[in-house]
Amino acid sequence: MTVKRMDNVGIVVQDLDAAIEFFTELGLALEGRMPVEGEWAGRVTGVRGQRVEIAMMRTPDGHGRVELSRFDAPAIASDHRTAPVNSLGYLRVMFAVEDIDDTLARLSGLGATVVDEVVNYEDIYRLCYIRGPEGILIGLAQQLEQGPGGS
Repeated sequence: MTVKRMDNVGIVVQDLDAAIEFFTELGLALEGRMPVEGEWAGRVTGVRGQRVEIAMMRTPDGHGRVELSRFDAPAIASDHRTAPVNSLGYLRVMFAVEDIDDTLARLSGLGATVVDEVVNYEDIYRLCYIRGPEGILIGLAQQLEQGPGGS
């Protein structure tokens, strides 16, 4: 095996404070926040002369992270935050939640909206996609107590 784990998923935002507030309300914890710049950073990303502020958010189990990035330089190259779910490329992050209704109620206060509806998938999961700050697409999944057949 070559992969040890997935370290994080990166999301570029304009309003870093609003994104931190949203992911904190979702249940992630802010691990740290810092500027990233310098010749080495541009050699990693291919974006020379970058000045970025990042915030690393950690899931409650400690295994997953979301890296939020705000680019101060150079200017944003493209914007696909509100692309439909059948667009090419990375699209969304899915989070397991304890109570999808409670989560939606809390996040709606921060502007989150359900893309279409909350669905029951074969009495195993309740699922939905939401749009968070700046149109970021997030999936929510609540595992139900028992699956089909009472298992």
